[in-house]
Amino acid sequence: MTFIMPTATRRANRSVMPGFGLTLGTTLLFVALIILLPLSALFWQLGQLGFADYWRIITNPRTLAAFRVTISAAALATVFNACFGLLLAWVIVRYKFPGKRLLDALIDLPFALPTAVAGIALVALYDRNGWMGMLLSDFGIKIAYTWWGIALAMTFTSVPFGVRTVQPVMESLSLDLEEAAQTLGATDFQVFRHIVFPQVFPSFIMGASLAFARSLGEFGAVIFIAGNMPFKTEIASLLIMIRLDEYDFPAASAIAGTVLALALLVLILANIAQNRAARHMSRGG
Repeated sequence: MTFIMPTATRRANRSVMPGFGLTLGTTLLFVALIILLPLSALFWQLGQLGFADYWRIITNPRTLAAFRVTISAAALATVFNACFGLLLAWVIVRYKFPGKRLLDALIDLPFALPTAVAGIALVALYDRNGWMGMLLSDFGIKIAYTWWGIALAMTFTSVPFGVRTVQPVMESLSLDLEEAAQTLGATDFQVFRHIVFPQVFPSFIMGASLAFARSLGEFGAVIFIAGNMPFKTEIASLLIMIRLDEYDFPAASAIAGTVLALALLVLILANIAQNRAARHMSRGG
């Protein structure tokens, strides 16, 4: 006897999206064209170098100075964005005030604004003749064309990561545990430390890692305010561009590959930490 599946059952088993084979194949195709193909070109260029040549390029004093400036400024920008992003997300989620929607929209402005425009704006503001520059110069503080200007530009371009990764988690938190803790005599700081922050910690780590990786590769916003002085305010991205202008493609590839490897390592470690924190929370720890 032939069994005929009811029409309603057949419709229920159908997926809105196309089949797994088609969706997976399309996804892998785009990943290969957009991500893997450019990276493979970089790794092919790196493959032309021997380890001795690679080590000579990376340990060049000018290259080491550029790495030191880039990593230290990116680290400072990451710490600021992680803390400030957590605070800003908290304010947007937990409070109602005039201009809240405008503030929420302004957070994404660094994503929409071309980085070169951001760099020009920062120079116009913090230059010696700029409004903030003149004000700070009275106190002997100089931002433009210094290491602090680099950190400021990196902070500006990566601040959305510190907010947008934490904000959705805060919006999904239930207030029941917080109210229960407060009824038992817990202070606001204890509630935040033991209830709120452990739940947002995985997203906090991911936001910080994304901000750091973004800052490592920043170019447009930095070069206008950095001053670009070798051994002082020259970043790795600019040094890559200089080596390309000199047609020194192996050196450019070596520096770019090192920056890429560092960013990838940070993201991998962040994913491991995020997964461990999520498992710890799921076990009720």
